[in-house]
Amino acid sequence: MEQAREKAYYDLFERMIDQMNDPDHFVRADFIKTLTEICEFLHIAKGVTEFYISPSHEKTGEGEKLIDYDNGRGEEVIVRRRIISKSGSVIIGTLYGAREDLPFTPEDQHRTDILLRALLGFVGRNRLLKAVERFAYFDEQEFPNVRSFFRHLSQLVMQGRIGGHVAAAFNLRHFALINQQLGRELGDVVMSNYVNLLGMAAGADGIVCRLGGDNFVMLFDREVMGEIREILAGVPVVYDEATEQQVMISATTGLFVIPQGYEMHSPGEIMERIVTALQEARRSGGETIVFYDEQLYDKRERAMRIQNLFPEAMAKGEFRVFYQPKVNVETGWVVGAEALCRWFRDGQIISPGEFIPVLEQSMEICQLDFHMLRLVCRDINRWLSEGKRAVRVSVNLSRKHMADMDLLEHLMKIINEERTPHEYVEIELTETTTDVGFRDLKRVVSGLQQEGICTSVDDFGMGYSSLNLIREIPWNVLKIDRCFLPMDEEEENSTTSRMYKHVVAMAGDLGLECVTEGVETKNQVEILKNNHCQVAQGFFFDRPLPVEEFEERLDRQYDTSDGKGSERG
Repeated sequence: MEQAREKAYYDLFERMIDQMNDPDHFVRADFIKTLTEICEFLHIAKGVTEFYISPSHEKTGEGEKLIDYDNGRGEEVIVRRRIISKSGSVIIGTLYGAREDLPFTPEDQHRTDILLRALLGFVGRNRLLKAVERFAYFDEQEFPNVRSFFRHLSQLVMQGRIGGHVAAAFNLRHFALINQQLGRELGDVVMSNYVNLLGMAAGADGIVCRLGGDNFVMLFDREVMGEIREILAGVPVVYDEATEQQVMISATTGLFVIPQGYEMHSPGEIMERIVTALQEARRSGGETIVFYDEQLYDKRERAMRIQNLFPEAMAKGEFRVFYQPKVNVETGWVVGAEALCRWFRDGQIISPGEFIPVLEQSMEICQLDFHMLRLVCRDINRWLSEGKRAVRVSVNLSRKHMADMDLLEHLMKIINEERTPHEYVEIELTETTTDVGFRDLKRVVSGLQQEGICTSVDDFGMGYSSLNLIREIPWNVLKIDRCFLPMDEEEENSTTSRMYKHVVAMAGDLGLECVTEGVETKNQVEILKNNHCQVAQGFFFDRPLPVEEFEERLDRQYDTSDGKGSERG
C-alpha cells in the first residue's frame, strides 16, 4: 500500500519537474493541473510563494505574492521556507493544511518539504529571469531601453521583415520647461502619455524605447507613418484626467525609411543613421523632422574628415586670422575689428560654415578659439612694437566654453603670456550662450572686466532672453544683429526702423558702446548716423581681410559719402 502511494507521488513529482525544466514547451495550465494533483495527494490546502528583489524590498512589501493553489481550507502552516539567492533576492514559500488533516506523517512532511524546495527553485528562477529581463531591457521608469530597440531590430531582420519599417530618433522639444512649469511628477505623466500615444500608433509590430532623459528611439511600419508624424509634429497631451488639463508636446525627429532588401549588418548602423538625421533636425532651426538620405551621409563623412584633420591642421598652422574692420561712420576711421577664423589647406580655403559647426559638436572648438586669441594677441603686439596704429580686436568664444569653470584663468593666461595690453582685447560671446545660465556667464564677464578686458554680446536680439541678458550682465559693447537694421526700401516708421531706433537709444542710456552688424548700403550708414550709432561693421566697408590688407586699412579712412565705402588716401 505504502509502496503504491510512494510510486504515485514520485510519478506526479517527476511530471512536475519535467514541466519545470522544459521552458520551450511550458504550458501553465498543465503545470497548475499537476501541482493541484500533488497538493490533493499530500492534503495541502494552500500554497503561497513570494518574491522580492532584495531584503529591503521585502521589508516594504514591494514584490510579488502568488497563491499557487487554494482549496479554501488552509488554516495551519505545514512548512515555510525563506531563501536569499546569490543575487540578493528573497524567495519565500509557505504551504498550509486543514486542521483535520494534521499532523502529517513524517513521510508526508518530508514530501511536502521536497515539494516546497522544488517550487521555490522554480519560482526563484522564473522571477529572476523576469527581473533580469526588466533590468536588461527596461529603464527605471519602465520604458523599454536601447537594448529592447536593438533586440526588436534583430528580430525583424531574422524574420525577413525589416524592409518597409521606419526607424526614428526623437527628442521632446522644450521638455525642461514642461518640468519647470508642471513639476517633475506631472512631467513624467506627460512623457508617459505622449510615448503611449506613439506606442498605440506604432501598434504591436512597433516599439518606442527611451535612450535617457527626453531622448527616444522607435520602430514602426511605414503604413502608419502619417499618424506617427502628426504626433511627432505636436499633439495635446492630457496630464490631469480629473480636470482634463493638457499641454502641447512635439518632438525634433530624425527618420530612416528602411528600404526593401536592406541588409543590416548590425543594429548600430540603423542607430547611426537616425541619430545623424536627428542632429541635422536640431541644427536646421526650422525643420523639426528630417529624413536620412545619402546627402546626410556625405555630410557626416565630411564632418568626420574635418574632425580627423583638425589636430594636423592645428599643428601645421593652417588656421589663420582674418580681420573685419569696425568703422566710425562719422569719421571713416577704423576703430576696431572682429577676428574671424579661416582655414587654408593645400591651397584651398575651407568655408567656416563647413568646419565651425562640426567643431562645435565637440570641445575642439575651444582649442580653436584659444588658438585664435593667441594669434590675435601676437598681431596686436607686433603692431605696437612696429609703431603701427593698433585698435581693439574682438575674439569670439563658443558657448562650449561655458562648461569650463576655469575659463577666466585660461583666457588671462594666454593674454598675459603674450604680454598683450588688456585694453586692446575684447572677448565676444553670442547671445545664444544664455542657455548655459546667467550665473556662469556673469562670473566670466565680470572677471574679464576686472582685468581690464572689454566684453561684448554678439547677435543681440536673436535669443529669447535679450533684455535679461543686458540687465543681469555688465557688458561693455552691444552688437546689434542685422535683423534689426532696416533695409533700404523700408519706411522710417516701419516696425524694424522703430525697433532699431529704440535698441540703439537703450544701449546709449545703459552706457554701452553700440556696433551695428551687416551694414551693406550707403542708406544704412545714414540710418546709423541718424540714430547716433557710431560704429558699423559690414560689407559696405570691407569683408574680413587677411592681416596684411587689414594693416593697410588701419592707416586710411573710408569715404562714407560716395555710397561705396571706398578708402580715402
